[in-house]
Amino acid sequence: MADSIRIVIVGAPGYTGAELATLLAAHPHAEIVGLFGSERRATDGKPELMSELFPRLAGAVDLPVRAADAAAIIACEPDAVFLATPHEASEKLAPMLLAAGIIVLDLSAAFRLKNPALYPTHYGFEHGHAALLADAVYGLPELAADDIRTANLIACPGCYPTSVILPLRPLVVAGIIDPTRAVIVDSASGVSGAGRSAAIKSLFCEVSLQAYGVLTHRHQPEMAQETGARILFTPHLVALDRGILSTIHAELAPGYTLADARACLEKSYAQAPFVRLLPAGRWPSIASVAHTNCCDIALGTDETGTHLVISSAIDNLVKGAAGQAVQCLNLRFGFDETTALGIARRTHVIANEVMS
Repeated sequence: MADSIRIVIVGAPGYTGAELATLLAAHPHAEIVGLFGSERRATDGKPELMSELFPRLAGAVDLPVRAADAAAIIACEPDAVFLATPHEASEKLAPMLLAAGIIVLDLSAAFRLKNPALYPTHYGFEHGHAALLADAVYGLPELAADDIRTANLIACPGCYPTSVILPLRPLVVAGIIDPTRAVIVDSASGVSGAGRSAAIKSLFCEVSLQAYGVLTHRHQPEMAQETGARILFTPHLVALDRGILSTIHAELAPGYTLADARACLEKSYAQAPFVRLLPAGRWPSIASVAHTNCCDIALGTDETGTHLVISSAIDNLVKGAAGQAVQCLNLRFGFDETTALGIARRTHVIANEVMS
């Protein structure tokens, strides 16, 4: 385990980049040695300081934000680089950083999908690094900790997929979910999930509860790949700054009950510091997970006992992005998994709470 590691954040001016800077500034073993924006960021004149872009970071992260350039990033001599960048930018930068011996934690989708043929349809570009797709570790710490510990390229999961894969995959793997039936997923996300760039639907006076990307959202193949289930996914935009609430409908396989499903999740996440299985009758809320790296999960069945309803909640900028990436960093460099991520309450503690 290294005592201290040197960190670069690419995409620092975005919501996720700022969240990364906030978390890493409080990390006892991490030193931020470089911050970069897009390659189009103006290089003439004096670069803006991170603390000018985000005043809450004044005195904590006062580094300049420079235009992204592989040579400049490598010149910072980082041990690890976080890519909070567009998918095409990550696909371009990651191979050069890996060749320089740098650990890459990519928060885009550039290396999440194993099938390169999916990228033109879902992300609008031809993937030029199929070998890296095979090598990349899908960085969901609760389900891939051992692989993350030795990975050089960590593909950090999407925010919607995190909220779905955590509650669903253990049940699919255990055979508790009927594999002949589609799993219906309805998710609602705060506006920060769309990024910091200007868009009419994200304006204060325009944002509204609405479905989008119906049956075509790019996160659907990621969910299917990592759960092994057939997913029908509908995302919704809600007038909140952050957070995701997902409601999942599935049919139990013959012979299985709600008690079996609950026991499966309890066993799967008994030692997971950020997964909280709520007691019967208590359902997740975005407010309960905001600004945390936690995923809250609850489940129930209808009167037939065969139709399973699962609800999960995460903060899209923390467990759905920056916090999860820092969790992966901790695993990769041998630090305690919870370092810089606040107080974590284990599953069994939450499950045994007495409801007030």
